[in-house]
Amino acid sequence: MKRLILTLLLTGAAASPAFAHLDPAAHGSLSAGFSHPLTGADHLLAMVAVGLWASLIGGRALWAVPAAFVAAMSAGFLAALGGLGLPFVEPAIAASVVVIGLLALVALQVPTAVGMAVVGFFALFHGYAHGLELGGASGLAFMAGFVAATALLHGAGVALGLGIGGRGGRIAARLAGGLTALGGLWLVAGA
Repeated sequence: MKRLILTLLLTGAAASPAFAHLDPAAHGSLSAGFSHPLTGADHLLAMVAVGLWASLIGGRALWAVPAAFVAAMSAGFLAALGGLGLPFVEPAIAASVVVIGLLALVALQVPTAVGMAVVGFFALFHGYAHGLELGGASGLAFMAGFVAATALLHGAGVALGLGIGGRGGRIAARLAGGLTALGGLWLVAGA
């Protein structure tokens, strides 16, 4: 588990804005889609934070909150492919890192449906951004790649939240949420 967390942190730190994502046409649709959430710090942090917050809510939220993110992200991707306009994409993505990190920091307990709606709202923007970056790649293969990577990142967040267990572990999960929010502020300041 410690290796997974270290790998995720190093991957996020190593991503540079100029080379954050593979070119879909040059690297293949599936691999470019899979690499997209893993190599952009904004996506990486937000998606792990979704899993962290879901683990802190507990119960049905463990799977329903991440599933809502994936579903809404897919809808946002399809909206971009369909040419529908969505304003404030980049600011909303940056806000998602800060807001979801803060939700984990305070371990906000909400009904599962509310948690699903909150992450679903932000997921639309993440998916829309994926659609804008598609280029000449095959849409379905690219989507399959980023859906798989997103689900893995959500799973890593849930595993982190559950794996550190106990009262002290809950505090550590909340602190990880706070660090995520700080990372989001750092991303905003650097933009």
